[in-house]
Amino acid sequence: MTRDSSASSLIVGGAASSPRAPLPTLPPLALYIHIPWCVRKCPYCDFNSHTASPVLPEQEYVDALLADLDQDLHAVYGREISSIFFGGGTPSLFSAEALGRLLEGVEQRIPFAHDIEITLEANPGTFEQEKFVAYRKLGINRLSIGIQSFQQEKLKALGRIHNGDEAVRAAGMARQAGFDNFNLDLMHGLPDQSLDDALSDLRQAIALNPTHISWYQLTLEPNTVFWNQPPVLPEDDTLWDIQEAGQALLAEHGYAQYEVSAYAQAGRPARHNLNYWSFGDFIGIGAGAHGKLSHPDGRIVRTWKTRLPKDYLNPAKSFQAGEKALTNDEMPFEFLMNALRLTDGVESLLYPERTGLSLESLAEGRAAAEQSGLLQVEPSRLAATERGQLFLNDLLQQFLN
Repeated sequence: MTRDSSASSLIVGGAASSPRAPLPTLPPLALYIHIPWCVRKCPYCDFNSHTASPVLPEQEYVDALLADLDQDLHAVYGREISSIFFGGGTPSLFSAEALGRLLEGVEQRIPFAHDIEITLEANPGTFEQEKFVAYRKLGINRLSIGIQSFQQEKLKALGRIHNGDEAVRAAGMARQAGFDNFNLDLMHGLPDQSLDDALSDLRQAIALNPTHISWYQLTLEPNTVFWNQPPVLPEDDTLWDIQEAGQALLAEHGYAQYEVSAYAQAGRPARHNLNYWSFGDFIGIGAGAHGKLSHPDGRIVRTWKTRLPKDYLNPAKSFQAGEKALTNDEMPFEFLMNALRLTDGVESLLYPERTGLSLESLAEGRAAAEQSGLLQVEPSRLAATERGQLFLNDLLQQFLN
């Protein structure tokens, strides 16, 4: 088998999906690039990340990423990229030289929007001032810094490689390197965490004045160390108190919640995230990356790439592990699973625009969700109520066929 996606991709279901209306316009297009290596795998992490060897195969991996992208180009001809997101893993382990060669190669293949947002995930333990100045010169204009906590005992429990002082310095170094737009990633509901502990972390993050804060509860995921050896987590009442007090604190300091776990200063939500939650398109390249592409004839296809780095780098194996065309029956759940995470939801007309299906196809589920108090009764918008935000899974069940 060779790296010919047309010969080796696996089609799983959806092939006989009935036709739907052609899409009036294609949604914005983003690019997700997965770099799967970390200094150390965290015990709570279920992402496709792997402990890095002393020498990373930067050149080989960049070559593979560009070859992977080449195989997706036929589906996006004539379109431009509105945002790029380097996720992982820890993408900041890669040198500026490697990322520069990659970005140059991407732009040679697909035009960049004039105001493109390019985000790089980084951890405080991988911050080097010189490297981050070089990243900024490449055109990377947004950082997402994985803090998780500023408290040493909590960082130790989470298996993080940085300490609280390094976390504080990382934000300063980002600003000094020329990044005026950056996110701090912060968890709550940590092992033995009190309300005061959680608010202390949040106050420290706010004091660093990031443009964006991702603040979300630690959950125990299958196939992680924490799943097999669960730590002692706060009681439900404490978790509820943390959530309520934290949201009030963020709002007080000008961070508006626009998604379940995302808070931003005015005009600073992550454009890449907004495109994802509003059912926009994205190419996914890299080990284990997922993509979603719309076609003018109404087809919407999800893809996923070979997961293990050693297989992804093996020329004898295909980059693409599978693809699935969404059926009409799947479309309501797929669209709303994304859109209803947004605090304000989306305009109702976005549904036919992005799916090729009529609003009437949502009528039954919509009526049931409104009657149960989970969906706002507002014809021009699809938006969860406050209760619906808390019980999002229950809300989405109304749209399963």
